[in-house]
Amino acid sequence: MEQYVSVELSKITKTFGSVVANEEVDLKVQSGEIHALLGENGAGKSTLMNMLSGIYNPDSGSIFIRGSKVQFKSPKESIEYGIGMVHQHFKLVERFTAKENIVAGNKGNFFTKNKEVDKNILNLCERYNLQIELNKRVNQMSIAEKQMLEIIKVLYKGANILILDEPTAVLMPQEVSRLFNIVRRMKEQGCSVIIITHKLHEVMELCDKVSVLRKGRNVKTLNIADTNINELTELMVGHKSDLKINKAFSNKNDVICHIKNISIKNNLGINVIDDVSFSMKEGEILGVAGVAGSGQKELCEALFGLQKIESGRLLFKGEDITNKSPREVYKKGIKMGLIPEDRLGMGLVGSMGIVDNLLLRKYYEQKGLILKRDELKNKAKNMIEQLEIKTPGIDHPVKQLSGGNIQKILLGREISISPDVLITSYPVRGLDIGATYQIYDLLNKEKEKGVSILFVGEDLDVLLELSDRIMVLCSGKLIGIVNGKDATKEQIGLMMAGHIEEAALDCNEKIQSQKGEDLHD
Repeated sequence: MEQYVSVELSKITKTFGSVVANEEVDLKVQSGEIHALLGENGAGKSTLMNMLSGIYNPDSGSIFIRGSKVQFKSPKESIEYGIGMVHQHFKLVERFTAKENIVAGNKGNFFTKNKEVDKNILNLCERYNLQIELNKRVNQMSIAEKQMLEIIKVLYKGANILILDEPTAVLMPQEVSRLFNIVRRMKEQGCSVIIITHKLHEVMELCDKVSVLRKGRNVKTLNIADTNINELTELMVGHKSDLKINKAFSNKNDVICHIKNISIKNNLGINVIDDVSFSMKEGEILGVAGVAGSGQKELCEALFGLQKIESGRLLFKGEDITNKSPREVYKKGIKMGLIPEDRLGMGLVGSMGIVDNLLLRKYYEQKGLILKRDELKNKAKNMIEQLEIKTPGIDHPVKQLSGGNIQKILLGREISISPDVLITSYPVRGLDIGATYQIYDLLNKEKEKGVSILFVGEDLDVLLELSDRIMVLCSGKLIGIVNGKDATKEQIGLMMAGHIEEAALDCNEKIQSQKGEDLHD
């Protein structure tokens, strides 16, 4: 199949107030090509693709589709030119069926009992090796099924230029493999596929070309065959960088926490954690893997004392602290740190500076009516220096800082109490590569001190590299715990889907099969 230039962006510039999101970006994508758009958060990747898909208009520059200059006023116009974008946050109607979502917005097709519509959708699925249950409602679908539906939806509208925004962010390994096969099939059919990502190993595995954006500019476009991960990393961050997780070791290995048969309900009265038992050790990082919504958030909050445990017990060095508030736990001399999933909603007060956010952890220790801020000011200054936090000042509102700096402030505050246990929920989500590896280094330093760390993550490669053990949750149940150095990504992926037998767990690890069994004592 003869290739041609399907997309050409010339000197595209886009600003939001004083912020330059894209500056004179050039980009060419051919038909039958998988093209990665790589860059750190804030590099301008999504903004650039939002202009190609008609969501934004460029301030200057030109867009050419199959050689013709175009100017889109809306996504509707871009789809008429064969451009479809699957966003990271899906645009589906939860109460509709798959079929209703596919045909919504198409003239004359909303009466979905039309057999011809069914036939057209199924023919499309067969062509690209896609699978979907047409009468299944979106609110009953898995994340992977929703993503598949989004892809079918844009293909049904006639898209042959497909933009995928962070498509593997919430998929299990076997789902990633399935998605890659679909993308390769699209390439075979002559489609252009643009993938927005920051996952270097996936770029190397799947793509033909890669364009690296940094600070709104396209710094280089390369053939995948002519580059490597080190070069791409350097292009992304602007300097040579050794991005490795240097796994730390600790002399301490005693069990510090026993979690025995705990169950937790959500606000609808449904069990989100169901009869789960495990232990936590000093000087260990215990990873937690699971599909989003498997009870990770509730588990973290319950361990910290923010969520009610309906049944079961939480023991710290033999002392029962079940359903004790964080203040009560602290008064017992037990120090627990929490990095919640919602940094600004639960972790920090966005309108406050570093000093006042530190004070939230310290105010009840101080005696008298007047709060002593001088000591905290010095701590804030030391934290800024040690963690390389970029801020105009110690009293500057934290909500105005970058995600990486916000996370370093939160982690620095929790570390400042010298915790016995540190609970972290997706601590690097949305962070730049440099900030991400700084967080990993900080966690490893705490591990060396003997801190017991619970690390809830979504990148299985990182979980395997960082964690000593990994516990896998599926629909609120503990499927098993595996050794980080022996487990594989595929094994954990099967466990995340609830396939215990197929996962072939390490013989030294146990599945919770009897009520009351305590894992890894």
